[in-house]
Amino acid sequence: FSSDRMAAQLYKITPADIILLYRQLALLLESGVNVVTALELIQSQLTNRLLKKVLNEAIADLRAGNQLSATLARHPEVFPPLYSRSLSVGEQTGNLETILRQVADYIEKEATAGKKVKGALMYPMIAAVVTVIVVGILAVFVLPAFSNLYDSLGAELPTITRVVINGAEMIRENIVVILLGSLAAGVLAFAYTRTPSGRYQVAKLLINLPLFGRLTLLNELARFCRNIALLFRAGLPLTEIMPLVIQGSNNPVLTEALTGVQQDMLKGEGLSRPMAKNSLFLPMMVQMVKVGEETGSLDTSLDAVAQSYETEAEDTTRSLIGLIQPAMTIIIALVVGLVALSLVSAMYSMYGQSF
Repeated sequence: FSSDRMAAQLYKITPADIILLYRQLALLLESGVNVVTALELIQSQLTNRLLKKVLNEAIADLRAGNQLSATLARHPEVFPPLYSRSLSVGEQTGNLETILRQVADYIEKEATAGKKVKGALMYPMIAAVVTVIVVGILAVFVLPAFSNLYDSLGAELPTITRVVINGAEMIRENIVVILLGSLAAGVLAFAYTRTPSGRYQVAKLLINLPLFGRLTLLNELARFCRNIALLFRAGLPLTEIMPLVIQGSNNPVLTEALTGVQQDMLKGEGLSRPMAKNSLFLPMMVQMVKVGEETGSLDTSLDAVAQSYETEAEDTTRSLIGLIQPAMTIIIALVVGLVALSLVSAMYSMYGQSF
């Protein structure tokens, strides 16, 4: 681990920190303040220790005669190469303030999309935990008390009651094994997802999941479109853009697809034709890229695609939340209802046997 990566684990820099940094820097530069003084002013107001340390090193590098983009590129854990390369183009063209704002807007849109996906997953995760807790309480505390009562009365229990009580008893007797097994499985699964093969399989699974797969793909493609549009608008050619986009991709499945597109592009096939060969790239996106290539407005076309996919992803997220909430409520109700039915059936059975 590098020192930046270790520090990032302790003092996490959020997208909001970088967005604010870029926008403040753009404002100060437009006001006529030189870049060193601007960074010193921004650094003096920071509370994040890691970002404060990084800016302190950046200021020292700038005083030594280095450019801002080269200085920030020395901290890839904080400023990914894609952002630093965009700033480098801005420095060369004299549009640094504009590029800073464009990068800030891009990070903000990406962070917003990520929050929406996490929000869609949060409710089912909480509901699943609540379901496990409810089942655990019923199995450990409620059902044993009724089981002892029924045994003392020597009543003949209905089938559903015996099944529920036996199931609860099995869980209670093997609770340690179940917990340890679940913990071990969780640790092994987590370790596997840290490997290249594991990351690829998880990414592939997420893209192929019913309902959620479409949402994942839309967000990944929107991010890809924003990346290319940002760099293309900055003035970089596609031959330089593709390696940066591939390097900045966090999805191994998309990275593999983009690598294939890059190889065909270098053979002179352009961008849209290689993309059309892979079903991962949706038809509308391929068509818009083709239009952008033919008209010389690739950045505008990709921005339109990203906007369309982000809107669809937002609508899909709302629909999923609308489906998940009643579904999880029904599951919890079924679990509690099954236990209640088994207890009531036993009571009616004993009442019938007493007469």
